[in-house]
Amino acid sequence: MKTGLKIATIGGGSSYTPELIEGFIHYYNELPVQEIWLVDVVDGKEKLEIVGNLAKRMVKKAGVPIEIHLTLDRKEALKSADFVTTQFRVGMLEARGKDERIPLKHGVIGQETNGPGGLFKALRTIPVILDICREMEELCPNAWLINFTNPAGMVTEAVLRFSNIEKVVGLCNVPIGMEMGVAALLGVDPNRVRIDFAGLNHMVYGLDVFVDGISVKEQVMTLLTDPEKSITMQNIHAMGWEPEFLKALNVLPCPYHNYYYKSGEMLAEELKNYQEGGTRAEVVKKLEAELFELYKNPELAIKPPQLEKRGGAYYSEAAVRLIHSIYTDKRDIQTVNTRNNGAISNLPSDSAVEVSCIITSVGPKPIAVGELPMQVNGLVQQIKSFERAAINAAISGDYGTALLAMTINPLVPSDRIAKVILDEMLEAHKRYLPQFH
Repeated sequence: MKTGLKIATIGGGSSYTPELIEGFIHYYNELPVQEIWLVDVVDGKEKLEIVGNLAKRMVKKAGVPIEIHLTLDRKEALKSADFVTTQFRVGMLEARGKDERIPLKHGVIGQETNGPGGLFKALRTIPVILDICREMEELCPNAWLINFTNPAGMVTEAVLRFSNIEKVVGLCNVPIGMEMGVAALLGVDPNRVRIDFAGLNHMVYGLDVFVDGISVKEQVMTLLTDPEKSITMQNIHAMGWEPEFLKALNVLPCPYHNYYYKSGEMLAEELKNYQEGGTRAEVVKKLEAELFELYKNPELAIKPPQLEKRGGAYYSEAAVRLIHSIYTDKRDIQTVNTRNNGAISNLPSDSAVEVSCIITSVGPKPIAVGELPMQVNGLVQQIKSFERAAINAAISGDYGTALLAMTINPLVPSDRIAKVILDEMLEAHKRYLPQFH
């Protein structure tokens, strides 16, 4: 008879895995994880072994009886799993580099999850996540799928629309990062801060900000007009906001809004880095190489602090916190990607949204916010249209639908440029896009 929980982590060779292991160790007394299966593809075998051996040293040092299994056999990992976490990158950092460089060559923002880069990450990823869902239906039909593979919102919506997996939650580190950023700005413990979030993944807004249940939104908005006090992430250059604009916006933007409200400056910054020989993918490759050198050290048995330099810091912390809350029916408030079900009344009910939710044993219950404010609704609607078209293109392999998605994205200036970039990227990513070829 099964006593503890089985976790299957797809993309187990990721540099984020030590953070995940640290979380399961931390919660062990309330979350009885018995087995963690780290699974990866053949190309990721070396990384899987390095990270897997570090994970084994971490649980040994902590003295918790968690078994770590390493495998290239996804079905073996999924069999009878209670929770499946997904953190994979189709085409690895090589593909990310192309997503960034090709648009920049044509004077368009090249970013991992926004614009043409976000479209192509979705086109490569959605067919794979749906394959995983089919395997889950057969091997662990009652498991929860906790996805933090980007673009998390589109991946979650694809699962909700095109698979039979109902127990799916998408996760992003932006909301938890923003709460920590506000806590740092105000000099308070992050546990005292709560932000009411609503919107889409990488397009989420803080509608209100609380410390100990008292709104401090105006104070935070005033602080954010100082460029030295921006809330940002390792992978996004902070620039500060025009005070009058922020006051009129009257909601807290997320770091990714820089790409939409400061497109010109962000493009100039990216082009400068590109011409000097490096996109973010190159920076991450270097960071990853350094991390994996650290991970190889047989004396290392903890998560190294250098991991927080990655843009996805706190991802795994958020994931384990979510799993813990589902398992214990904690009913705390967390921000996740889930089916809208009317929480945001001016977005389709069956779409995935990123919104503050009460986390229960039967999943997230979105907190109703009503209509999104007029000043942000238009941009959110445009991005949702883009997401829907992108998901349809990923599944059908239809060229026209992919071109439609690329053109209606606000970061792409014309249908002609969209077509040029689309053709070049379809060729560059041919290996990972069989549905188009």
